[in-house]
Amino acid sequence: MNKALGVLLVVGAFMLAATAQAQTAAVPKVPAEQSTTQGGAAGADQGGRVALTLKSAIEMALRNSKDIQIAKLQASVADHASQLGKSEFLPNLYAGSGLGYTYGIPETPGGRAPSLFNVTYTEQVLNGPLKGQGKELEEQARSQKIVLEDVKNTVILRTAMAYLELAKVRHSLELLRTEQESAEKILQVTRERQGEGYELPVEVTKAQLTRAQVTQRILQLEGREDELEVFLRGQLGLGEEQGVEVSPEELPGEAEQEGANLVAMAMQNNAGLLLAESDVRAKEFRLKGEKQGNLPTLELVSTYSLLASFNNYSEYYKKFSRNNFNAGVQIQVPLFSAKTKQAVGLAQINLQTSQATLASKKTQVSAEVRQRTRRLRERDAAKEVARLELQLAQQNIAVLQQQFSEGKVNLREVERARLDENEKWMAYLDANFQRQQAQLDLLKTAGQLDKVWQ
Repeated sequence: MNKALGVLLVVGAFMLAATAQAQTAAVPKVPAEQSTTQGGAAGADQGGRVALTLKSAIEMALRNSKDIQIAKLQASVADHASQLGKSEFLPNLYAGSGLGYTYGIPETPGGRAPSLFNVTYTEQVLNGPLKGQGKELEEQARSQKIVLEDVKNTVILRTAMAYLELAKVRHSLELLRTEQESAEKILQVTRERQGEGYELPVEVTKAQLTRAQVTQRILQLEGREDELEVFLRGQLGLGEEQGVEVSPEELPGEAEQEGANLVAMAMQNNAGLLLAESDVRAKEFRLKGEKQGNLPTLELVSTYSLLASFNNYSEYYKKFSRNNFNAGVQIQVPLFSAKTKQAVGLAQINLQTSQATLASKKTQVSAEVRQRTRRLRERDAAKEVARLELQLAQQNIAVLQQQFSEGKVNLREVERARLDENEKWMAYLDANFQRQQAQLDLLKTAGQLDKVWQ
């Protein structure tokens, strides 16, 4: 029996040393504060895998994101629509023909005389409702640029979160694979001890359950790793077969800002708030224009017509002129217009709705910034708790290793403590990622996300 116990201690010591070496390689000691890593450009190795830093991933996403390309096209559409509104106040020249057979007085369905060739010139000078509609379209085009910037911020947020989560998942997988090896060794030793009559069958079942649980978590994380890698390839414009290499990073120091400052910044830079303000300005332009519908309108007009003698002009007019030119202004003075009254009423209701939406949005944004600031502080506290728990687990392993070398504890207790350390490591990685998520959400709400990586 003593001989068997001696052999078991030797095997246990060998396994402990091997496990400790693997753990040291996979899991460095947790520092008091993690260092910040901010890299430069991305690179590709010979296997077609692209090595990325957080900054380079964001830069690639901003260049290749399909969402940004669509937002740019929508902004271009809005610009062209605003130019269409301006075109009525610019010179417009049309050429055509009113050629046709006439019997009786020569005229066309539009009231103009039939002509071989004609040219018409028009240009609005005074038209309040039309000008108001043009100003509204211009403001809507400016708001579309705000939407474009918001889409860019959304791409930054999603890319950063996917990058950071992928780094966390891969780190967790390293820990779990080391934990899987440790669980396998515990199961092996437990089976040997059961065969020698030192353990009950229930202990073997417990060891099998631990190994199965680790395997299950590995499969879950491998699935999540694949999802994140596919998403990043799509965001960055990479090929389907290209791999993505990431490294654990902290957010830049510029991301750390005071909550009070962020509230003030949000009032100036929040995309939703800027869009609400732009909508109010657009509705003000429209109301101002509709109110001018009670004022006279003035339009420059000019026509040239080349007439044909076979349209019998000489039979109905004293003098026939083949070339005819007219130029002047067309003025309309509204005496009573039910349409203008209804248009003003509709514009007023739309403006009041936009103003109410703006006031509500200001309250909402202020509350969101404060709420997310509190959430960030909670995540800070959770991260510190997780760090201290990890540090305690590591110190506990050091104590157990010393006791094991003195023969005071067995291998199983040491390995279980190491499994606990792995769990604390993964809890720390989760807490750190949740803090980064809260920080990114806060920066986006305050409209500062894009400035962090400038």
